[in-house]
Amino acid sequence: MTTQEEKGAAFRALHAGEAFVIPNPWDAGSARVLAALGFKALASTSSGFAFTRGRLDGNVTLDEVIEHVTALDGSTDLPVSADLENGYGAEPEAAALAITRVAEAGAVGGSIEDWDPGGMVYELQHASERVAAAAQAAHRLAFPFMLTARAENHIRGHPDLDDTIARLQAFEAAGADVLYAPGLRTAQEISAVCEAVSKPVNVLALPGMTMAEIAGAGARRVSVGGSLTWVAVNALAAAAREIRDRGDFSVLGASPQLREWFT
Repeated sequence: MTTQEEKGAAFRALHAGEAFVIPNPWDAGSARVLAALGFKALASTSSGFAFTRGRLDGNVTLDEVIEHVTALDGSTDLPVSADLENGYGAEPEAAALAITRVAEAGAVGGSIEDWDPGGMVYELQHASERVAAAAQAAHRLAFPFMLTARAENHIRGHPDLDDTIARLQAFEAAGADVLYAPGLRTAQEISAVCEAVSKPVNVLALPGMTMAEIAGAGARRVSVGGSLTWVAVNALAAAAREIRDRGDFSVLGASPQLREWFT
């Protein structure tokens, strides 16, 4: 078994090397498949996890997330970073508590975003205070823990690149280890962000850009969010429609190579 300190050190080292993909499993089974396929770290997905509970994104509790992260961490020896949404509370203390609790569950990384589920992006000073509190909690831990600070502008109807950059710079100053603005769509946007900060930048992969293009623009880490979950769900729905509408069971394929992946 790999210790949490070893996982934390390995996760930190990944951010100092070449650009890498951190895929997002939605349960223990998908985590084991991704580990077997050779990925070096995993990140949870709030939307994918909410799906497993039969809910939309933003409708799970911190207690449920802790249970989920415990399961992900226990399923492989890979470092796990947790999607903690806004920290399950607007105040800085909530963000700090979310980091502390997810670390206790086995994670060696976690993200805090500046979007409130009530429907607003936090004012910059308050958002920075939340990141600072989370960073203090992360850096008090007895093992390396990578705090990711997220600026949500581009997926929340406010694609102002200058404001996004200003937020990420403030989050860096507040102590974040990784910076993340989901929704960047061009190499030029990614490059502008990466050139404006000194900490590693995570980019959300979107169709139309390759890993080489994203890395070439300066990103150090690439995640996929809930997209792998939706690949699986769309395949399920497509097969189920064929069965419902045509009575066609030919869409039912052979079992995957679970014995190989789960050994």
